[in-house]
Amino acid sequence: MSLKAQVRTDSLGNITVHMEGGLDYDNSLPFRRELQSLIKDNPLSTVTLDMNGLDFVGSSGIGVFVETLKILNDKKSQIQLSNVKTEFLKVFKLFEYDAMEAMIMDFENDDTEDLNTRYGNRRKTFQN
Repeated sequence: MSLKAQVRTDSLGNITVHMEGGLDYDNSLPFRRELQSLIKDNPLSTVTLDMNGLDFVGSSGIGVFVETLKILNDKKSQIQLSNVKTEFLKVFKLFEYDAMEAMIMDFENDDTEDLNTRYGNRRKTFQN
């Protein structure tokens, strides 16, 4: 199972990480390192994890993922989750992580065309 993440920075410096593929134990630790590095290099940016392209999250992978979110949230990082599928929400609730709800964004009424025009030229892709 592989995870691909495309990183985009908008004109305001906010970062969106578009996740695609599967998140399991093998790729969750490298993903954590990449995410921590991204936030360390951009401490004032809001980082949004777009989970729309995730099609699988293993139980051990989700454990590391939730732990990563806790670590970043404890450091007062601005991190948000978008396009979280129902099956992932159910698993998140099992971890009883109260701050998770505050991180999850509701994009049902967003104008995606506007989001596309705000992105700058800076892109980065990593895969493990």
